[in-house]
Amino acid sequence: MIKPRPRIVDLSETEPNTKRGGDLRAMLTPATVGSTSGFMGVALVQPGDRIGEHYHPYSEEFVYVVCGDLEVDLDGEPHPLKPEQGLMIPAYMRHRFRNVGDTEARIVFHLGPLAPRPQLGHVDTEGTEAAAVPAGARAAEPAEAAAGPAEVRS
Repeated sequence: MIKPRPRIVDLSETEPNTKRGGDLRAMLTPATVGSTSGFMGVALVQPGDRIGEHYHPYSEEFVYVVCGDLEVDLDGEPHPLKPEQGLMIPAYMRHRFRNVGDTEARIVFHLGPLAPRPQLGHVDTEGTEAAAVPAGARAAEPAEAAAGPAEVRS
């Protein structure tokens, strides 16, 4: 059996992913460090921006807010999320993060266990064209957003 070696990954080494709103950076993943039980990353969310609603059918998501004022919708119900707070999101729970403050928000996230294939691990429930929402505004629910059928994405 090959023993995995520790590896430090700098945020600057990761590619921005803005397809779902915010700037999602997958840092410690099977591809980057050989992880086998989950992956970790950072989300950078500008004021008025959001990460579109989605869920994970195979994984729980663990979130820690480093900085910024956020609101998280869990199965459509809004909850404030502040710096130094953590949140565990069960598998299959729809969630979206909105930056309701006036400074950048940073969220550390970890998902586990891994889906059987990366493309099965993430299901979008609203379109990404509606990702930016002004601070203080309520995001549309999936049916209101006219997003069409849910898409499975990694």
